[in-house]
Amino acid sequence: MVISPDRLAPELEQAMVRFANVFDITYNRFLDLQKAEEQASNIKLVNQENERLLHSILPQPIAEEIRSGRHNVVKRFEEVSILFADIVGFTVLSEKLKPGEVVDILNGLFSKFDDLTDQYGLEKIKTIGDAYMVAAGVPEENADHAMTMFRFAQDMLRSLEEYNLANNSQMKIRIGISSGPVVAGVIGKKKFAYDLWGDSVNTAARMEAYGREGNIQISPSSYALLKNDFAFEKIPGVNIKGKGVMDVYLWKPQPLEAFSMK
Repeated sequence: MVISPDRLAPELEQAMVRFANVFDITYNRFLDLQKAEEQASNIKLVNQENERLLHSILPQPIAEEIRSGRHNVVKRFEEVSILFADIVGFTVLSEKLKPGEVVDILNGLFSKFDDLTDQYGLEKIKTIGDAYMVAAGVPEENADHAMTMFRFAQDMLRSLEEYNLANNSQMKIRIGISSGPVVAGVIGKKKFAYDLWGDSVNTAARMEAYGREGNIQISPSSYALLKNDFAFEKIPGVNIKGKGVMDVYLWKPQPLEAFSMK
């Protein structure tokens, strides 16, 4: 009818005009809906990325609390094990390397440790330069926190040996562990950080600082939980900064028995 050479009847012309107007409105609404769907899809993708980033910074249960609007996220845990590990002599080594080489080494090694934290269900707290801090028993309680952490520490030594073989390097680490109560919570306004506080944290840091390379040194509190399963060397009367004189316990990997139980 539209392409006919004959003129349409007036009532048909009016009907076609009305149809065209309705079609124009309908099509514009369709385009608006299509645009809205695209915007909603983009918003969903952005929200998913924000959630992924939040979970990469904070433990998932803590991230969910933050997303729900809770800001004062803090809790005391009575049974936790904390580990500090430090690469021996890395500060001196880093002065001889290019910046990119320093980052590549730390990223390569710490990525191995990150994989282990996932494997053992531990919580990586933070890295401080070339030091690595991880906890067992937060933010979800774990009755076997000491055993889990010690097994993780043994695998850290194994991962380091694998890294050294693959990269023709000879790096060593000191590892310190302590167990006990901590306060855990989120600090920061623009950059959130999940952190731990308490004497157990300080003691774990001292166990690492006063430890021996290639070995795992633990505090009396951790020793009480592990003494029946592993063989330790008692080192009596060590003067620990901020702690005074105390006994510490050393686990040494042995050839062919480096990662076996007592």
